[in-house]
Amino acid sequence: MLLETTAAKIAYVSGVTLFLTSLGCWAVLGHGESSPGSPKAQVAMIDRAFAKDAARGGMAEVKLGKLAEDNGSSEAVKAFGTRMVAVHSKAGDKLTEAAAQEHIALPSDLGTKDQATYDRLSKLKGADFDRAYAEDMVKDHEQDLRDFQREANRGNDDLIKAFAAETVPVIEQHLEQAKEMLTAVSPTTSPRSGKSSSRRLRGH
Repeated sequence: MLLETTAAKIAYVSGVTLFLTSLGCWAVLGHGESSPGSPKAQVAMIDRAFAKDAARGGMAEVKLGKLAEDNGSSEAVKAFGTRMVAVHSKAGDKLTEAAAQEHIALPSDLGTKDQATYDRLSKLKGADFDRAYAEDMVKDHEQDLRDFQREANRGNDDLIKAFAAETVPVIEQHLEQAKEMLTAVSPTTSPRSGKSSSRRLRGH
């Protein structure tokens, strides 16, 4: 009788131990799926960070585009600014829609760097503004192209990745137009007179 009781106790303890061990493993694995430090969570954070940066960048392009319409003196600059307002407003709507489906809260204000750029350019007028704006647009679109290509190639969120891939050709086009704009408003030296002159390119 004692032997049977002892065997029953051993079986009971073993069963409880096995259950608790399994429960512990399940809890660890479950926590690993949602832990901020897990690979899956880190991937999600990268996509979210891209979406937020893209939203801020788009807002900056729109705001700077409006500034170009007001402060620019070159037709190329004014036309480019108008184009940025229209295209980036539309792209912003698409990003907002994709982010909403993925439950990503997008920012509603400019980043520190973009705000500083706006503040600097807002103090310029005419030719000075034209050159500064054109230079900034070339640099911005070069960086944007790298960021969007990276998300399009390596992103894991299907909707955000698709948005990036769809936008890459647009950014490439804008980059070429920004370079043309910069050439149009940059002083050049005439080979005959040796004097500085300025070539202007009409907007597309």
